[in-house]
Amino acid sequence: MKPYEFVDYMKANGMKRCFVVYDNDNGIPTTSDNQALGELREFCENDVHDYRQHEGAFLEIGSRSGSLLGAFVWRTNRGQSCGGIRLWEYDTLQDYFKDGLRLSYGMGVKSALAGLWAGGGKGVVASPGSDKIADESFRRDVFLDYGDLLTSLNGCYVAAEDAGVVVEDLNNVFKNTRFLTCISEDKGGSGNPSIATGKGIVCGMEATLHFLGLGSIEGKSVVTQGLGNVARIIVETLLDKNVGHIYGSDCNEEALDVAEKMFANKNGGRLHLQHVPRGEVATLSRPCDILSPNALGNVLTEETIPLINATIVCGAANNQLGKASDNELMKEMGITYAVDFLVNRMGIVNCANEAYGRLDDDPALSQHFSKDWKHSIWNVLHQVLENAERKNITPVEAATEIAEEKSLEWHPIWPKRSQQIINDLVKSDWCNK
Repeated sequence: MKPYEFVDYMKANGMKRCFVVYDNDNGIPTTSDNQALGELREFCENDVHDYRQHEGAFLEIGSRSGSLLGAFVWRTNRGQSCGGIRLWEYDTLQDYFKDGLRLSYGMGVKSALAGLWAGGGKGVVASPGSDKIADESFRRDVFLDYGDLLTSLNGCYVAAEDAGVVVEDLNNVFKNTRFLTCISEDKGGSGNPSIATGKGIVCGMEATLHFLGLGSIEGKSVVTQGLGNVARIIVETLLDKNVGHIYGSDCNEEALDVAEKMFANKNGGRLHLQHVPRGEVATLSRPCDILSPNALGNVLTEETIPLINATIVCGAANNQLGKASDNELMKEMGITYAVDFLVNRMGIVNCANEAYGRLDDDPALSQHFSKDWKHSIWNVLHQVLENAERKNITPVEAATEIAEEKSLEWHPIWPKRSQQIINDLVKSDWCNK
């Protein structure tokens, strides 16, 4: 089914909400309607790649927009599930559901590696198409609806900003819920986390160079695939650190224009920009010291990895690798991978800290860039690369080992709180409220 067909299916079966939750007692996923949602339950039982005993996947039809809204929750031992709301156009319900599962897991391991007391979460909104979502009134209704969904979940999931969503959208979500971060600064939020995220990627580049004994970033060559908000911060930080050359590509001419104007005074002939068609992969083959994937995920695959002509891969995009075997291929080719969910952590760090107030020079953020704090990008990346080398495994496997172990630790003040909330939602007939 397409997502909008699933909405019709829900309506035909008298459902405005439904869920899949993991039954710990019996060790199986269960749904709010095991007859009508039998296929969905079987998918979760049989999917060995993306379904990882997720504590909950909650789906709702927006009361104003009629859109399919979802909240995915993975392992809340460390605290409330936290992660952004993604607005995306999906071909099938399976694509939609798998994206929510994969991204919520990614946020969980990312938060654990960052030393945050938070679990994995992701909001997913199925876009009805660019024409409809461009309508200001309809778009506002979508995010007002999402605020209602968050409030109904009683705080087991706290949302933030992700792909396809802007701060104004979050301000509309905020009108109907308090379980939200990354709202605009004039409403007390932390706003756009791109600056911290970009600096974190450069920190990862420097840590990897140091681990490999390749010196500093000064004079090195970097290729960035994508020149969006985070990539431009990466470029700016690299130029300030006297990088040798940066080659940047993007399918969006507006992004290139912004970058060209932004760095006109500090470029010094070091920044080279290129407009490319959507889906282009030739950028990956350009010789460089560091390749930085900063567009969408699933870019490092068995087809594209052999093209790479770089020593290090370190970028901001989520889920850069296509599948598990691609980790091995990177290792076989002698490419050192700075694991995406380790180095691109600063968005969720920015959001997770928001409720505790803000400072102009916040040590809760700056410690992630230090060499002293045990959970910093520098130190955790060194630990991951050392473990990978010693155990002869890939950096992704080494990072996942550490993250999975940390994700099982209980929150020191609120142990099992979110799991209790989920149990209560099921018992209190959440679907029919």
